[in-house]
Amino acid sequence: MYDPDKFSRNSAVDMPSTDVLSVSSLNKLARSLLETNFSNVVVEGEISNLARPSSGHWYLSLKDKSAQIRCAMFSNRNRFLRFQPENGQQIIVRGKISIYEGRGDYQLIIESMELGGDGALQRAFEKLKAQLQDEGLFRAESKKEIGTHYRHIGLITSATGAAVRDMITVFQRRFPATKLTLLPVAVQGKGAAGEISRAINLANKLSDSLQLEALIVGRGGGSLEDLQAFNEESVARAIFASKLPITSAVGHEVDFTIADFVADLRAPTPSAAAELMSPSKREMLASFQGFQILLRQLVEARIQNLSQSLDWLSRQLKRPDRRLQEHLRNLDQLHKRLQRNMSSRFQQQRNSLIGLQRSLKSNSPARRVAQAHELTFSISRRMEQAMSSTLKEKRASLSSLGRSLNNISPLNTLARGYSITFDESLKVVRTIDEVKIGNTLISQIEGGKISSTVESIMPSSDASKN
Repeated sequence: MYDPDKFSRNSAVDMPSTDVLSVSSLNKLARSLLETNFSNVVVEGEISNLARPSSGHWYLSLKDKSAQIRCAMFSNRNRFLRFQPENGQQIIVRGKISIYEGRGDYQLIIESMELGGDGALQRAFEKLKAQLQDEGLFRAESKKEIGTHYRHIGLITSATGAAVRDMITVFQRRFPATKLTLLPVAVQGKGAAGEISRAINLANKLSDSLQLEALIVGRGGGSLEDLQAFNEESVARAIFASKLPITSAVGHEVDFTIADFVADLRAPTPSAAAELMSPSKREMLASFQGFQILLRQLVEARIQNLSQSLDWLSRQLKRPDRRLQEHLRNLDQLHKRLQRNMSSRFQQQRNSLIGLQRSLKSNSPARRVAQAHELTFSISRRMEQAMSSTLKEKRASLSSLGRSLNNISPLNTLARGYSITFDESLKVVRTIDEVKIGNTLISQIEGGKISSTVESIMPSSDASKN
């Protein structure tokens, strides 16, 4: 950034005053001097003579009311801009002062560019709008309902502006009974946002004592700069925190502010806000007349119904002696009915008692014991018979199995002249191949065993063929 203490007329370039410079050398020295001491300057001005040649570089003049400077922004910088500059736009640029040596032109080399004036305000507006929207200050579910009939409304606006006069006029025309309280504030300029925020907080603090029911916050139309107080974050947060419902009435129909998005209702103008929040005197009068007619009809219908009821009651009214006779007759009938009911009840109880006595006799313990004894004796006899029958059947089955076993017993086979031969380990010898000469054999025959030694082995003819 340029430092005026660092640069002065006597500190430019240290060289002998007798040296003769060429034009090129002079321009080069001047360029070095400027770029060294003005390497980062920020300038605001209006665009004029904007040129965009095919090279991609931009050339323009930046001017104010009394001066201008030539500027250049090269293609490697201007392609990053998010807007297209136009003649007449107010911009803020950052860059360095230099000299084009070929012509000796003093110029500003632009490094970055952004919109100035309303453009900067618009960017701040969009940034704050996006921030508050992300925080949920614009959510529909957070907004309070705005009615059309309030007894006391607070007006937060300028005490001398046209907006307050318009709102008072509309309320007096539509419904003069509405009480209005003005909380005067500055609506533009430095400190206006703070006054509006404090007025909203004060209205909420005094709402119970003043019996305030709603607020209108607004002003007349103007430029974006004029409406800036209603685009401040402090005002938006004061509106969102308000317990009283707030209608925002800022500017004309085409004007939108942050306050409009946060408020519970946005009115296009201050007059429209008064229209929306007040009932029509004529409509109220017409409603009262309708209610009056309806009330008259209801009263007449009620009187007619009561008259009909009175006539019916008068016809139902009888002499006291006749009413007494009717009661006596009813009493006699009730007495007779009571006697019949009591007699019937006694008979039912007697019958029930007789039945219980019979049941008790039939369920006597002695009789139950005799019945149990008879049942036990009968079961015992059946068990003895069943056991005897089962025993006979088992004996017959055992005898049959013994005969069958005896029939297949090897001992019976030995009695018919056969024998069984065992080797020394008492293994049954089944083939001649299991015997060798010299082996001792044991033969089981009827009546005992015979031990013998093998002296020769004589295979059968059938075995030799195999």
